[in-house]
Amino acid sequence: MSTPNIILAGYLAGAADYTPIAQKLKAQNQPATVVPLQWWDWVPTVGGRSIAPILEKLDQTINQELEKSGSSQVNIIAHSAGGWLARIYLGDRPYYDKVWDARSKVAKLVCLGTPQRSLEPWAVKNLGFVNDNYPDAFYDDIEYICIAGKSVKGAKTSPQKWLAYSSYELTCGQGDAWGDGSIPIESAYLDGAKNIAIDGVYHSPRSGKWYGSQEAIDIWAKYLS
Repeated sequence: MSTPNIILAGYLAGAADYTPIAQKLKAQNQPATVVPLQWWDWVPTVGGRSIAPILEKLDQTINQELEKSGSSQVNIIAHSAGGWLARIYLGDRPYYDKVWDARSKVAKLVCLGTPQRSLEPWAVKNLGFVNDNYPDAFYDDIEYICIAGKSVKGAKTSPQKWLAYSSYELTCGQGDAWGDGSIPIESAYLDGAKNIAIDGVYHSPRSGKWYGSQEAIDIWAKYLS
């Protein structure tokens, strides 16, 4: 039996953008379910507030899939902020007075363009909690796979490169880095994880080739087995 895969959207994104990923995985005999989020489900979390409402949705989806499939564990495939959010979900320390402690339910965590560290003021509180309590690839019994895109080197020479420069500088303090147009490669990696950069991959599904394109899936999906 293949391990079920649970796909978690990035910040302010809904499930619709990720349904094609689930379909592509199913075509490869990899069962996949998208956490049923709408973009407005993220509104209560804006400004660095608790992301517990999203964790609740993730937990409900995982529990339903475990019951339906009869499997003992799932893989989480998380895009962008969903990746560090999933690291909170795995942990055994109180987050806003609730302990999720979902480590036993998860075999692998695949992070797609996740800012594992950021200097953005609105991210500092939640990311600080993650990295203070669960630094790097924290749990030895979970396989962490961090996928970064290498499509744009930040520079002040064109609008696209300038936007990337500004985003990278906000995230890691260095604008002239390589990344996916939003997240620099170095911020997407975790020490102790399997860290992979894919050439030509952009952060957003609206940018062309991205983490959910078939060429990218063919690279990272092989780590699900």
